[in-house]
Amino acid sequence: MGETKAACTIPTVTDILLATDSDALADEVEAAVAGTHMLHRVRAGVDVVPAIGEVDPGLVLLDLQIGNMGGVAACLAVRHREEMGDLDERPVLLLLDRDVDVFLANEARADGHLVKPVDAFSVIRAVEAALADDIKSE
Repeated sequence: MGETKAACTIPTVTDILLATDSDALADEVEAAVAGTHMLHRVRAGVDVVPAIGEVDPGLVLLDLQIGNMGGVAACLAVRHREEMGDLDERPVLLLLDRDVDVFLANEARADGHLVKPVDAFSVIRAVEAALADDIKSE
């Protein structure tokens, strides 16, 4: 008899790299993306580029304030490595401290930003928008 196979859609899980030394911020981001994406975390800006090489995330989230190397410097390091051909291009979002820090995000060539404090809804909205924009540009 004519059996019909049910359409099965398996959601795509994207790896996301978060660079922050703030446990509270990491918890908020984890709550936002849990079940939809796989979150990987580094606590130092200098670890961002090596972690990208290991994880190959679809998106990078950088806290503006990280003790040893902040989000702006880490974003610029990622962009330079992309330009050299060492890394594939990927969206980068900066997590800013204040609205006036948007200037810094633009100077770092980030694809977008969120101003802290963040909530789970704003995080997932920004993540999904950045990933959707990245898919469109491919």
